[in-house]
Amino acid sequence: MFERGIGQVVANQRASDRDEQKSRGATLRVGFVLARHFTLSAFSLFIDTLRLASDVDDRSGRVLCDWEVISATPHMIKSSSGVQVSPTTRLGNPERFDYIAVIGGLLDVEEPLDRETVAFLHQASRKKVRIVGVCTGSFILAGAGLLKDRLACVSWLHHAEFKARYPAIRLTSQRLFVEDRNTITCAGGSAVADLAALLVRRHVGEGPERNALEILQVERRREGSELQSRMPILLPTHDDARIKAALLCMEQHIEEKVGIETIAEKVGLSRRQLERVFHNKTGISPATAYEKIRMKKALLLVERTSKSLIEIALEVGFESSSHFCRKFRANFGSTPTALRIKARRSSCSRAGR
Repeated sequence: MFERGIGQVVANQRASDRDEQKSRGATLRVGFVLARHFTLSAFSLFIDTLRLASDVDDRSGRVLCDWEVISATPHMIKSSSGVQVSPTTRLGNPERFDYIAVIGGLLDVEEPLDRETVAFLHQASRKKVRIVGVCTGSFILAGAGLLKDRLACVSWLHHAEFKARYPAIRLTSQRLFVEDRNTITCAGGSAVADLAALLVRRHVGEGPERNALEILQVERRREGSELQSRMPILLPTHDDARIKAALLCMEQHIEEKVGIETIAEKVGLSRRQLERVFHNKTGISPATAYEKIRMKKALLLVERTSKSLIEIALEVGFESSSHFCRKFRANFGSTPTALRIKARRSSCSRAGR
């Protein structure tokens, strides 16, 4: 057992609860690998769902589920929020767990996991222990070569970055989580609770799952195939799953613009059907929605970066800066240059207060 320090979070339990867990035998065992600067909410949502599912008489016991924070060293691991968590056990044999959950965090960390821990994950994969990439844990699994020939799931926020780093890996940022053979990848956020609840239901039962979700004030567990909660643009009516899926697809194909036929096919409709759904429920065409998404991205690039107009034009799917500037003015009533100057003056004015 690792030595504990002061001012740290120790993901451990009382000895009496440990003995109780051993005597009854937990049916779901999860080992947590925390990356440097990991996302605290992803870790806490996962582990608290297990705790509440395993709980008896509000004692935070481990009757049905058990978990450990595993590491190659006893050193505390700092989250992206600054809160530190102390490991509870060394790496050891991965087969003592049903799942090993890798909790990712900030993407600009050069070495999120040490080599010994990466080797441990490879050992777990060889032994058919199921591995879960949580939040940006999918980046860690991809970097370790553990997502080869698998579909990966990431948040819409990280879609472009993942695609740029790992273009050979099949990717979705529409679903909440994806299970592909012995690997699960989860977009993060509240979807972590949905995934943890699914594992509880699968290994422990419906009652413990319901108990956890009720205490977490979660009305229902969402399926992994459900769409991520993201609307690239505001529309008069956007409660149709097909429209949401089409908009997400458009957002993911801003630079390499795709045809409306392709987008329709991706959401299981013909072009005519997609256009009818858009007109009936939003009052605009899919092509108009696509342009609005590209222009929204262009506006952010104009106001918040120093990229040239041709760079921005190419990044939002235009082949020339002149065509881009005409479309920009039609959408915002001003040229990109004029808006950039205005944004910079406004920023300088706020800084001088």
